Amino acid sequence: MLKVENLMVFYENALAINELSIHVEEGEIVGIIGSNSAGKTTLVNTLSGLLLDTQLKEKRKGGERITIFGRITFLGKDITNLWADERVKMGIVLSRERHPVFVESDVEENLKIAAYITTKKEMKENIAFVYKVFPSLVPLRKRKAGFLSGGEQQMLAIGMSLMAKPRLLLLDEPLLGLSPTIQVKLIESIVQIRKDANVTILICEQFARPVLPIIDKGYVLENGMLTLEGTGKELYNNPEIKAAYFGV
Repeated sequence: MLKVENLMVFYENALAINELSIHVEEGEIVGIIGSNSAGKTTLVNTLSGLLLDTQLKEKRKGGERITIFGRITFLGKDITNLWADERVKMGIVLSRERHPVFVESDVEENLKIAAYITTKKEMKENIAFVYKVFPSLVPLRKRKAGFLSGGEQQMLAIGMSLMAKPRLLLLDEPLLGLSPTIQVKLIESIVQIRKDANVTILICEQFARPVLPIIDKGYVLENGMLTLEGTGKELYNNPEIKAAYFGV
């Protein structure tokens, strides 16, 4: 479904992603594991096309120079130079880190705002699915998003991504800042999304312990470079992973 070949990303002369190659098969949950500044956010911003938008904005204002090399293909089509909105129409949807929501709008208004590329019928069906995956949002549907807890905002942010009917859902640090209990609930919801909506998922996360048991395969990034790869089980049992991410 998704193939990344020899991806390199520079911010000025700083190398953020270095000769990275990964692949995601349809129906998989794939994990990108790495600490802060490993290159995870740069990767998903590149895959979603957001980095092209940032590159253009920086060029217009004479700011930071961003350079991208390599090749990205999705469903057999080269999308390396495709803008973010076109990638969304193809089914690549990003749920960004730190749950960006419209704080002055209520939960259901946020979901409707995110449904701009779908029909009214699809919007209603998608809202029903979001409430099925995140039932705790149902009694909060008329509450302003700014008054939700961090976990509730994260559920809403992922729900907003689902409103675009993704084929490939990119999740950037979905567990960041959440309690262990909420992390478990969110992981269960991610598994349900794959199962019930047949969505392929790429999840970037530094909290490896709850993620590794649910992924089909994973890649470990350090300083923008691929250092390890394997199945979720292989990585979970790897002594290097346990020492670096489990503290054992």
